[in-house]
Parts: sequence; structure tokens; C-alpha cells
Amino acid sequence: MQVDVRPMGEADLTEADRIMRLAFGTFVGLPDPMTFMGDADYVRTRWAAEGTVALAAEVDGRLVASNFVTPWGSVGFFGPLTVDPAWWGTGVVHHLLGRTMEVFESWAVRHRGLFTFGHSPKHVMLYQRYGFVPRFLTPILSKPVTTDEGGWVPLSEVADPAEAVAACAALTAGIYDGLDVSGEIGAVQRQKLGDTVLVEDGREPAAFAVCHVGPGTEAGSGACYVKFGAARPGPEAPARFDRLLSACEGFALRRGASEVVAGVNTARRGAYRSMLGRGFRPGLIGVTMHAPDEAAYHHPGAYVIDDWR
Repeated sequence: MQVDVRPMGEADLTEADRIMRLAFGTFVGLPDPMTFMGDADYVRTRWAAEGTVALAAEVDGRLVASNFVTPWGSVGFFGPLTVDPAWWGTGVVHHLLGRTMEVFESWAVRHRGLFTFGHSPKHVMLYQRYGFVPRFLTPILSKPVTTDEGGWVPLSEVADPAEAVAACAALTAGIYDGLDVSGEIGAVQRQKLGDTVLVEDGREPAAFAVCHVGPGTEAGSGACYVKFGAARPGPEAPARFDRLLSACEGFALRRGASEVVAGVNTARRGAYRSMLGRGFRPGLIGVTMHAPDEAAYHHPGAYVIDDWR
């Protein structure tokens, strides 16, 4: 069997989306696997994101698998990695993962990661073969939208967006050296997927959150999905994070969403407890796997929202 791994092209997007839904929907046992994720979209949004490498694996000219490799400065993660169920167990995934590791090497990232099903020995053992170690549970939490308490501004309305994005990069670098989600901020603005919510503290942001909202984004209809959020570290980080959660809810309300969805790594004890205290409740629970076997920014003092899905 000859497996070719190449960059994904625009002509691949419809089939890559079909395979992604079919693979995950089949794995979780949906009666109709193609209903997985509803009208949310991970394939087109990530393919179009600057810096993200989209990989396609084909056999005899037929697309059978794909993966997305995302750089967040000194941190890189991959997913969703999906293989057409007809090709499960054939070894296609190893060709795709081999190329994924080459991408990480070319970026020279300090920390690599992924999100997977914690209850699946098959998945955990597969990624362990590539040096990833399971470390922390990461629930995907949600809460109904109720109020807008104000105290925030969307990036689309600030006078100098470039300055604001640079300030967000400085904030994340203070949490983990080199961590930078400017690419996520840019993808949301360019693709009109939502907005970045800024909680201000004088001239510096106290916190920010990159939010997708509505159909065709990573949120889907009726939802505001926090792709990444962080509060400036220090003694006031818990209070800043609480203001950020309030801001995300306010943004969701203004954009007509009925719920806020956000992942948090449970190693970030303070952030996890804060979210539970504000009424967030878990749905899906996965596990993050890391290479090397280090915490990076997953520790009690980091008030960060993300989930590496």
C-alpha cells in the first residue's frame, strides 16, 4: 500500500470534513455519524488559519485521512486527526503522524501536545509511540448565558488592533515563555468567526479570550466557544480570570448565543474551580498528552482556557 502525505488543498475540504465527521461520529456511536458536531466546522477554519499546517493522506489518489498541526509560538499541538473508518487498522495513521512530527521539528517548538479520548487505550497507546505522555484530564465545560456585566471590549472596536494583539502576546509569554496565540486571533478576525474579547486594566489587558460564535465556526449554532483565554499572571490573576469569564458570557449574549463552551485543563486548579463556581458544567472529558513529560503552562497558577481539540 502506497500512502502519500501532502499539504491539503481547497479541493480536499469537503471530503476531509466528511471523513472527520464520519470518523468521530462512528467512534462515539452516533446513529447517524454524519451529524457529529452539527453545523460547527473545524476543517475549513483550521485549513484557512495562517501558520496551521493541514495534512492530507491519500491512497491511490483517494483522500483517506487528515490532520491539522497548529503553532502557538513555543507550543504546538495537532488535531483533529481523523482516518476514514474503512482505513482504520491499515497503518495510514502512522504515515500521517510521521509527517506531523516532522512539522514539529521544523518549528522547533518547546512543547507539543494533543487532546484525545481518555477512555480509549487504543488512542493513548498510539500517541505514546510518538513520545506523548497522558498527564491531565481536560473537560469541555458549558453554561447558559444569563447576563452582560460589561467591563470588556471586542478587538474589532479598539483603536489600535495591532497594539492590542501584541499586548496579548506579551501576556501569554508571561504565563509560558514564547506562548503566542496571535495566529488564532488573526484567524478569527480574518474569517469573521467571532471576535477577541479584551478585559482592560489601564493600558494593558487584564485578560483576553479568542471566541468563536455561530454556525460555520468551531462553536456551532447557539454557542460561543472560547478557543483560548488567559488572565495576566500574578496575585490578581483569579480576579482577572473571573472578569474574563463574565466578559465571555457578555460577548455571547450580545452575539445571540445561548451558551458559552470552554475547555480547561484540570491541572489549572484555580481556573477549573473558578469555572465550576460560575456554573460551568462538564460534558465531554478528554485527556491531554504532552511531549516532553512536563507541565508547560498546565499548572495551578495558570489561569488559562483551552483544550487542544
